[in-house]
Amino acid sequence: MFTRMNEIDRMFGAMDLLRTKMDRLFNEMERPYLHGPAFTLGTNSPRTNLIENGDKFEVRTELPGISKDDISIKIQGNYLEISGKRAIEPPEGYKAHRNERSATTFSRSFTLPDEVDAEKVDATLKDGILYLTLPKSEAAKPRQITIN
Repeated sequence: MFTRMNEIDRMFGAMDLLRTKMDRLFNEMERPYLHGPAFTLGTNSPRTNLIENGDKFEVRTELPGISKDDISIKIQGNYLEISGKRAIEPPEGYKAHRNERSATTFSRSFTLPDEVDAEKVDATLKDGILYLTLPKSEAAKPRQITIN
């Protein structure tokens, strides 16, 4: 008789362990991996890629729901700063029942490996991604030196 009660206790213990693990799994699935709005990295910093292609840098920054009028780009030497804001308001006559995308401001700055020619920078906003083409300044480009 005691053996069977022991087996039943063990079975319920295993079921409790399974239930605890399943609860933890489902709680983790509901929790966002990043805190705050979906595009932030724990602070108000949009995700950005910086790549180099010979004589230029290319920057790609995720800015969902932000218009080009709400973005500011500043370049000085090899310092780049991208900042802006996103306002979320329901259209006139509508009532918001759920707001997961909040209004926010952000600022992101980088020290680039080389100086950039600010006069030749090209910026495009397409499908929520800011594309920057930053040509290196003439002083930063390598030069071939001939020997006399």
